[in-house]
Amino acid sequence: MFGVSSYCLMDQPLSRALDTLAEITGLIEVMDEGLHAITDPGILENYSQDFVIHAPFHGMNIASVFESIRRASVGIMADCFAVAAEIGAPVVIHPGYYAWAQEQEEADRQFRKSLAELRAAAGELSVTFYFENMGDMHFFNLRTPEDLRLIDGNAFVLDVGHAHLNGRLPGFLKTGFSHMHIHDNKGERDSHDAVGTGTIDFVPVVAALRHNKATSVVEVRSFAGVISSLAALESL
Repeated sequence: MFGVSSYCLMDQPLSRALDTLAEITGLIEVMDEGLHAITDPGILENYSQDFVIHAPFHGMNIASVFESIRRASVGIMADCFAVAAEIGAPVVIHPGYYAWAQEQEEADRQFRKSLAELRAAAGELSVTFYFENMGDMHFFNLRTPEDLRLIDGNAFVLDVGHAHLNGRLPGFLKTGFSHMHIHDNKGERDSHDAVGTGTIDFVPVVAALRHNKATSVVEVRSFAGVISSLAALESL
C-alpha cells in the first residue's frame, strides 16, 4: 500500500538508490533532480517496480510573471512527461508561485496558460500528472483546499506534511486526491520527519488514503526514517 520516495537517498547515485528501495517496496517515486536526475529512462526499465516521477522543482515556476521563465519551466515539465511516457509513470508537479501579493492575478493567468500547455503535452503522450499542495511558504500556490479551484479539476497529490504546516490537513483529507506524500512534522517547519515523530495524527490520514484508493509514498529525509515510517503505517 505504501511506496517510497528516493528523497531519502538523495546522497547516493540513482542506480544504488533504486537497488536499495526495490528491496522494500513495489512503488518508487523518483525525485528527478541532483544525483537522481533521470538522464536515461532505461535505468528504470531494469526494475519490476511501478514508478512515479517527481518533476524538477528547484528554479522552476510555471506561474512566473516572466514569460521566458514560465515557458522554460513548462518545457522542462514536458521533457519529464516524455521520460514518464517511456515507463508508464505519472508525474508530480509543483504549482508555482508569485513574488509579490500585487502579482497574484497575473500569476494566476500565467498558471492557467501553463496548465493548458501541460494538459496538451500530457495528452499527446498519454501521461497523467498531479499538482502537489505546498507548505507554509508565502505566495506559493495551492496551500489550502480552497486553492484547488486553480487547478481546474486536474489530478492532485496530497502532501500530508505540507497540509499540516498550513493547519489545513483535515480539510484536505476531505478532498479527492490521486496520490499522497507521507511525512511528519511538528507544525513548525517542513522537516520531512519519520511518521510518529511529529504532531500529525495518521489514523485519519490512512483512512482517507484508503477511501480515495490513492497511491502513496513515504517521503522522509532518511532511509532509517522510511523503515520506521512503513512499520508505523502498516500498524494502523
